[in-house]
Amino acid sequence: MNTYLFDFDGTLVDSMPTYGGVMLRILDEHHIPYGEDIIKIITPLGIPNTAKYFMEMGLQKPHEEIVALMITYMIDAYTHRVPAKAHVPEVLRALKARGDSINVLTASPHDTLDPCLKRLGIYDLFDNVWSCNDFGTTKADPAIYHMAAERLQRPVGEIIFLDDNYNADRTAKSAGMQVYGVYDDSSKEYVEEIKAITDRYIYDFTELL
Repeated sequence: MNTYLFDFDGTLVDSMPTYGGVMLRILDEHHIPYGEDIIKIITPLGIPNTAKYFMEMGLQKPHEEIVALMITYMIDAYTHRVPAKAHVPEVLRALKARGDSINVLTASPHDTLDPCLKRLGIYDLFDNVWSCNDFGTTKADPAIYHMAAERLQRPVGEIIFLDDNYNADRTAKSAGMQVYGVYDDSSKEYVEEIKAITDRYIYDFTELL
């Protein structure tokens, strides 16, 4: 039996254009300049810490107001439109059927995460659906992977973590997990970098079978 810990955005669902668009929309609306690597930086942070990062960039709004704005923009898209990535539902069902443990760890909040997985008909397949908010830290913190391993009651080195984001993959690897990089259009320029630090790289979910 394998124990899988899946990222959500860009791994299970094709949401990175939506996620990135929401975040950049907020910066654009407030005329805050940003670099080309902004999405790579903020993706592992989660919404609360992205809001803090935006404040450090010069966004002059209360933290709670920024978070509320982000969630408001995102809930509608995740609830109604964000699609699963190719072959994800059928592969998850196959993994579950053969007795593997499948779990989610994502920077996205439950406000967007849960309705999306339920609409796609895959929420009930998972043993655990975790937002980073459930741990009080982010995927940029190696401690979160140890905390997840504790909750899964598995040695950290026996858990397979899958993510399309370079920083999250690197941190999970430093924490001792097995790490599979996942292709996503949003991180295609980092494919070789991700391959260099992961145990395996997949372009399609069917490769897990």
